[in-house]
Amino acid sequence: MKLGAFSVSLSVKDLTLSKKFYEKLGFTVFAGSPEQNYLIMKNEKTLIGLFQGMFEGNLMTFNPGWDQDANTLDTYDDVRDIQKKMKAEQLTLIQEADESSEGPASMMVADPDGNMILIDQHV
Repeated sequence: MKLGAFSVSLSVKDLTLSKKFYEKLGFTVFAGSPEQNYLIMKNEKTLIGLFQGMFEGNLMTFNPGWDQDANTLDTYDDVRDIQKKMKAEQLTLIQEADESSEGPASMMVADPDGNMILIDQHV
């Protein structure tokens, strides 16, 4: 499966404080805005998302169709195809994408330890 760009999505209490902390580690704002309660920060090829009040816990996030610079890839596995493959592997999905739809969609699955994985396609 081609899962696309990878990032860690962190649920933060104070977006401004978290931004300042990660800037000290060499991260810079790549996308998002404080008005939308999230920032995507980048350090070389490493991406982290800071999300205030949007979800509980932390997520591993994959973006089918994007590279690490949010450029659209020529070829990629659509989130609905990834979902079908996961179902064929008998994985239990937490949230499913509408398989009759096209374009942007998302789905979620948890690993055996309860770590949440978001497959979030924007193209």
